[in-house]
Amino acid sequence: MRVALIGTGRMGSAMGARIAGAGHELRMFNRTRSRAEDVARSTGAQVADTARDAAASAEICLVSLADDAAVTATYLADDGLIGGMQPGAVVCELSTVAPATVRGLSPLVAQKGATLIDTPVSGSVSVVESGTLTVMVGGDQAALDRARPVLETFAKSIFHLGDVGAGAIMKLVVNSLVHSLNVAVSEALVLAEKAGLDRETVYDIFEAGAAGAPYVKYKRAAFLQPGEIPVAFSLSLVAKDQELIHDLAQQTGARMDQGEASRQIVAEALEAQMGERDISEVAEFLRRS
Repeated sequence: MRVALIGTGRMGSAMGARIAGAGHELRMFNRTRSRAEDVARSTGAQVADTARDAAASAEICLVSLADDAAVTATYLADDGLIGGMQPGAVVCELSTVAPATVRGLSPLVAQKGATLIDTPVSGSVSVVESGTLTVMVGGDQAALDRARPVLETFAKSIFHLGDVGAGAIMKLVVNSLVHSLNVAVSEALVLAEKAGLDRETVYDIFEAGAAGAPYVKYKRAAFLQPGEIPVAFSLSLVAKDQELIHDLAQQTGARMDQGEASRQIVAEALEAQMGERDISEVAEFLRRS
Protein backbone atom coordinates (compact mmCIF):
# COMPACT_ATOMS: atom_id res chain seq x y z
CA MET A 1 0.00 0.00 0.00
CA ARG A 2 0.99 3.66 -0.37
CA VAL A 3 1.62 4.93 3.15
CA ALA A 4 2.40 8.39 4.56
CA LEU A 5 4.07 8.64 7.96
CA ILE A 6 3.95 12.00 9.70
CA GLY A 7 6.39 12.11 12.61
CA THR A 8 9.60 10.11 12.83
CA GLY A 9 10.45 10.39 16.50
CA ARG A 10 11.46 7.31 18.47
CA MET A 11 8.20 5.43 17.93
CA GLY A 12 7.56 6.78 14.43
CA SER A 13 11.03 5.81 13.21
CA ALA A 14 10.60 2.26 14.47
CA MET A 15 7.17 2.04 12.82
CA GLY A 16 8.57 3.36 9.56
CA ALA A 17 11.21 0.64 9.51
CA ARG A 18 8.54 -2.04 10.04
CA ILE A 19 6.22 -0.58 7.38
CA ALA A 20 8.93 -0.27 4.73
CA GLY A 21 10.35 -3.66 5.67
CA ALA A 22 6.96 -5.24 4.95
CA GLY A 23 7.08 -3.92 1.38
CA HIS A 24 4.73 -0.94 1.62
CA GLU A 25 5.57 2.22 -0.32
CA LEU A 26 6.46 4.70 2.43
CA ARG A 27 6.72 8.48 2.22
CA MET A 28 7.60 10.35 5.42
CA PHE A 29 7.52 13.86 6.80
CA ASN A 30 9.13 15.17 9.98
CA ARG A 31 9.53 18.80 11.03
CA THR A 32 13.22 18.07 11.66
CA ARG A 33 13.95 16.66 8.22
CA SER A 34 17.20 14.95 9.22
CA ARG A 35 15.30 12.48 11.41
CA ALA A 36 13.19 11.36 8.47
CA GLU A 37 16.30 11.15 6.32
CA ASP A 38 17.92 8.83 8.86
CA VAL A 39 14.99 6.43 8.51
CA ALA A 40 15.03 6.78 4.73
CA ARG A 41 18.69 5.79 4.49
CA SER A 42 18.07 2.52 6.30
CA THR A 43 14.73 1.64 4.69
CA GLY A 44 14.65 3.07 1.18
CA ALA A 45 11.58 5.17 2.03
CA GLN A 46 11.07 8.64 0.55
CA VAL A 47 11.14 11.94 2.45
CA ALA A 48 8.53 14.63 1.73
CA ASP A 49 9.02 18.36 2.18
CA THR A 50 5.65 18.87 3.87
CA ALA A 51 2.87 16.85 5.46
CA ARG A 52 0.71 17.85 2.51
CA ASP A 53 3.20 16.33 0.06
CA ALA A 54 3.49 13.15 2.11
CA ALA A 55 -0.28 12.62 2.05
CA ALA A 56 -0.78 13.50 -1.60
CA SER A 57 -0.74 9.94 -2.94
CA ALA A 58 -1.24 7.96 0.26
CA GLU A 59 -3.96 5.40 0.84
CA ILE A 60 -3.08 5.25 4.54
CA CYS A 61 -1.68 8.15 6.59
CA LEU A 62 -0.14 7.52 10.00
CA VAL A 63 0.41 10.42 12.39
CA SER A 64 2.71 10.02 15.40
CA LEU A 65 3.45 13.34 17.10
CA ALA A 66 4.26 14.61 20.59
CA ASP A 67 1.16 16.49 21.67
CA ASP A 68 -2.18 18.05 20.79
CA ALA A 69 -0.69 21.31 19.56
CA ALA A 70 1.66 19.56 17.13
CA VAL A 71 -1.14 17.30 15.89
CA THR A 72 -3.59 20.15 15.28
CA ALA A 73 -0.97 22.30 13.54
CA THR A 74 0.09 19.42 11.29
CA TYR A 75 -3.46 18.81 10.12
CA LEU A 76 -4.55 22.43 9.67
CA ALA A 77 -1.47 24.26 8.34
CA ASP A 78 -1.53 25.53 4.75
CA ASP A 79 0.99 22.80 3.89
CA GLY A 80 -0.59 20.36 6.31
CA LEU A 81 -2.04 16.92 6.14
CA ILE A 82 -5.64 17.82 5.29
CA GLY A 83 -4.51 19.87 2.31
CA GLY A 84 -2.93 16.84 0.67
CA MET A 85 -5.43 14.19 1.66
CA GLN A 86 -7.09 12.15 -1.07
CA PRO A 87 -10.68 10.87 -1.16
CA GLY A 88 -10.88 7.37 0.28
CA ALA A 89 -7.71 7.73 2.37
CA VAL A 90 -7.65 6.54 5.98
CA VAL A 91 -5.83 8.63 8.58
CA CYS A 92 -4.61 6.72 11.64
CA GLU A 93 -3.96 9.10 14.53
CA LEU A 94 -1.41 7.35 16.75
CA SER A 95 -0.48 10.31 18.95
CA THR A 96 -1.43 10.44 22.63
CA VAL A 97 -3.89 13.34 22.61
CA ALA A 98 -7.15 14.42 24.22
CA PRO A 99 -10.24 12.63 22.86
CA ALA A 100 -11.67 16.06 21.97
CA THR A 101 -8.73 16.66 19.61
CA VAL A 102 -9.44 13.67 17.38
CA ARG A 103 -13.17 14.28 17.57
CA GLY A 104 -12.62 17.83 16.39
CA LEU A 105 -10.37 16.82 13.49
CA SER A 106 -12.57 13.95 12.26
CA PRO A 107 -15.20 16.07 10.43
CA LEU A 108 -12.47 18.18 8.82
CA VAL A 109 -10.90 15.02 7.41
CA ALA A 110 -14.33 13.80 6.30
CA GLN A 111 -14.80 16.98 4.25
CA LYS A 112 -11.94 15.72 2.06
CA GLY A 113 -13.68 12.39 1.53
CA ALA A 114 -11.22 10.65 3.86
CA THR A 115 -11.73 8.96 7.25
CA LEU A 116 -9.96 9.58 10.54
CA ILE A 117 -9.63 6.81 13.10
CA ASP A 118 -7.75 7.15 16.38
CA THR A 119 -5.24 4.32 16.70
CA PRO A 120 -2.94 5.04 19.66
CA VAL A 121 -0.65 2.23 20.74
CA SER A 122 0.60 0.60 23.91
CA GLY A 123 4.24 -0.46 24.07
CA SER A 124 7.74 0.91 23.63
CA VAL A 125 10.27 1.14 20.81
CA SER A 126 11.45 -2.43 21.44
CA VAL A 127 7.86 -3.63 21.19
CA VAL A 128 7.48 -1.85 17.82
CA GLU A 129 10.67 -3.49 16.60
CA SER A 130 9.33 -6.93 17.52
CA GLY A 131 5.99 -6.20 15.84
CA THR A 132 3.99 -6.83 19.01
CA LEU A 133 2.36 -3.46 19.82
CA THR A 134 -1.23 -3.19 21.00
CA VAL A 135 -3.43 -0.78 19.01
CA MET A 136 -6.58 0.77 20.50
CA VAL A 137 -9.00 1.98 17.84
CA GLY A 138 -11.89 4.42 17.78
CA GLY A 139 -13.80 5.03 14.56
CA ASP A 140 -15.22 3.37 11.48
CA GLN A 141 -14.77 -0.41 11.25
CA ALA A 142 -14.44 -0.39 7.46
CA ALA A 143 -11.66 2.21 7.68
CA LEU A 144 -9.89 0.07 10.26
CA ASP A 145 -10.14 -2.93 7.94
CA ARG A 146 -8.47 -0.92 5.15
CA ALA A 147 -5.67 0.21 7.46
CA ARG A 148 -5.16 -3.17 9.13
CA PRO A 149 -2.45 -4.47 6.72
CA VAL A 150 -0.29 -1.46 7.64
CA LEU A 151 -1.04 -1.54 11.37
CA GLU A 152 -0.23 -5.24 11.48
CA THR A 153 3.34 -4.57 10.37
CA PHE A 154 4.06 -3.39 13.93
CA ALA A 155 1.09 -4.59 15.98
CA LYS A 156 0.10 -7.98 17.36
CA SER A 157 -3.22 -6.99 18.94
CA ILE A 158 -5.78 -4.54 17.53
CA PHE A 159 -8.88 -3.68 19.59
CA HIS A 160 -11.84 -1.78 18.13
CA LEU A 161 -13.46 0.11 21.02
CA GLY A 162 -16.18 2.23 19.44
CA ASP A 163 -16.59 5.65 17.87
CA VAL A 164 -13.86 8.23 17.20
CA GLY A 165 -12.27 9.20 20.50
CA ALA A 166 -12.64 5.80 22.15
CA GLY A 167 -9.09 4.84 21.23
CA ALA A 168 -7.75 8.09 22.67
CA ILE A 169 -9.65 7.49 25.91
CA MET A 170 -8.29 3.95 26.19
CA LYS A 171 -4.74 5.18 25.61
CA LEU A 172 -5.05 7.57 28.55
CA VAL A 173 -6.50 4.78 30.69
CA VAL A 174 -3.60 2.47 29.78
CA ASN A 175 -1.01 5.17 30.38
CA SER A 176 -2.50 6.00 33.77
CA LEU A 177 -1.74 2.40 34.72
CA VAL A 178 1.74 2.35 33.16
CA HIS A 179 2.80 5.62 34.76
CA SER A 180 1.61 4.51 38.20
CA LEU A 181 3.33 1.15 37.71
CA ASN A 182 6.54 2.94 36.77
CA VAL A 183 6.47 4.98 40.00
CA ALA A 184 5.61 1.87 42.03
CA VAL A 185 8.56 -0.08 40.58
CA SER A 186 10.84 2.90 41.18
CA GLU A 187 9.76 3.28 44.79
CA ALA A 188 10.04 -0.44 45.55
CA LEU A 189 13.47 -0.71 43.92
CA VAL A 190 14.86 2.26 45.83
CA LEU A 191 13.31 1.01 49.08
CA ALA A 192 15.09 -2.33 48.62
CA GLU A 193 18.41 -0.63 47.85
CA LYS A 194 18.21 1.68 50.86
CA ALA A 195 17.46 -1.37 53.03
CA GLY A 196 20.68 -2.99 51.82
CA LEU A 197 19.55 -5.37 49.07
CA ASP A 198 21.27 -5.86 45.72
CA ARG A 199 19.52 -3.99 42.90
CA GLU A 200 19.88 -6.71 40.27
CA THR A 201 18.70 -9.50 42.57
CA VAL A 202 15.71 -7.42 43.62
CA TYR A 203 14.78 -6.89 39.98
CA ASP A 204 15.12 -10.63 39.30
CA ILE A 205 12.48 -11.18 41.96
CA PHE A 206 10.23 -8.46 40.54
CA GLU A 207 10.30 -10.24 37.19
CA ALA A 208 9.74 -13.71 38.66
CA GLY A 209 6.87 -12.74 40.95
CA ALA A 210 3.31 -11.46 40.72
CA ALA A 211 4.49 -7.99 39.66
CA GLY A 212 6.41 -9.27 36.61
CA ALA A 213 4.32 -7.45 33.99
CA PRO A 214 5.65 -7.04 30.43
CA TYR A 215 6.59 -3.43 31.30
CA VAL A 216 8.75 -4.63 34.19
CA LYS A 217 10.48 -7.14 31.93
CA TYR A 218 11.29 -4.87 28.98
CA LYS A 219 12.39 -1.95 31.18
CA ARG A 220 14.88 -4.09 33.10
CA ALA A 221 18.05 -2.64 31.53
CA ALA A 222 16.79 0.93 31.96
CA PHE A 223 16.08 0.42 35.67
CA LEU A 224 19.35 -1.42 36.33
CA GLN A 225 21.58 0.92 34.31
CA PRO A 226 20.11 4.43 34.72
CA GLY A 227 21.46 6.93 32.22
CA GLU A 228 23.18 4.28 30.10
CA ILE A 229 20.22 3.13 27.95
CA PRO A 230 18.76 5.32 25.16
CA VAL A 231 15.68 7.24 26.24
CA ALA A 232 12.52 5.45 25.13
CA PHE A 233 9.89 7.69 26.76
CA SER A 234 10.91 11.01 28.27
CA LEU A 235 9.58 12.27 31.58
CA SER A 236 8.40 15.47 29.86
CA LEU A 237 6.08 13.35 27.71
CA VAL A 238 4.97 11.43 30.80
CA ALA A 239 4.01 14.75 32.39
CA LYS A 240 2.05 15.71 29.27
CA ASP A 241 0.14 12.42 29.43
CA GLN A 242 -0.58 12.90 33.10
CA GLU A 243 -2.16 16.28 32.45
CA LEU A 244 -4.45 14.69 29.84
CA ILE A 245 -5.30 11.89 32.28
CA HIS A 246 -6.01 14.44 35.01
CA ASP A 247 -8.32 16.37 32.67
CA LEU A 248 -10.20 13.18 31.69
CA ALA A 249 -10.63 12.26 35.35
CA GLN A 250 -11.98 15.74 36.09
CA GLN A 251 -14.44 15.51 33.19
CA THR A 252 -15.73 12.08 34.21
CA GLY A 253 -15.61 12.47 37.99
CA ALA A 254 -13.26 9.49 38.36
CA ARG A 255 -11.19 9.36 41.56
CA MET A 256 -7.47 8.98 40.77
CA ASP A 257 -5.61 9.17 44.09
CA GLN A 258 -2.68 7.01 42.98
CA GLY A 259 -2.53 8.70 39.61
CA GLU A 260 -2.39 12.11 41.25
CA ALA A 261 0.46 10.99 43.53
CA SER A 262 2.39 9.72 40.49
CA ARG A 263 1.69 12.99 38.70
CA GLN A 264 3.16 14.94 41.61
CA ILE A 265 6.35 12.85 41.67
CA VAL A 266 6.90 13.34 37.93
CA ALA A 267 6.28 17.09 38.31
CA GLU A 268 9.00 17.20 40.98
CA ALA A 269 11.38 15.31 38.68
CA LEU A 270 10.76 17.90 35.97
CA GLU A 271 11.52 20.68 38.47
CA ALA A 272 14.82 18.86 39.08
CA GLN A 273 15.65 19.24 35.35
CA MET A 274 15.01 15.57 34.52
CA GLY A 275 12.43 16.15 31.78
CA GLU A 276 14.55 14.64 29.01
CA ARG A 277 15.45 11.56 31.06
CA ASP A 278 13.76 8.20 30.51
CA ILE A 279 10.58 7.36 32.42
CA SER A 280 12.52 4.76 34.42
CA GLU A 281 14.68 7.49 35.94
CA VAL A 282 11.94 8.29 38.40
CA ALA A 283 13.95 5.77 40.43
CA GLU A 284 17.08 7.90 40.09
CA PHE A 285 15.11 10.96 41.18
CA LEU A 286 13.92 9.08 44.27
CA ARG A 287 17.48 7.95 45.08
CA ARG A 288 18.58 11.60 45.06
CA SER A 289 15.60 12.60 47.17
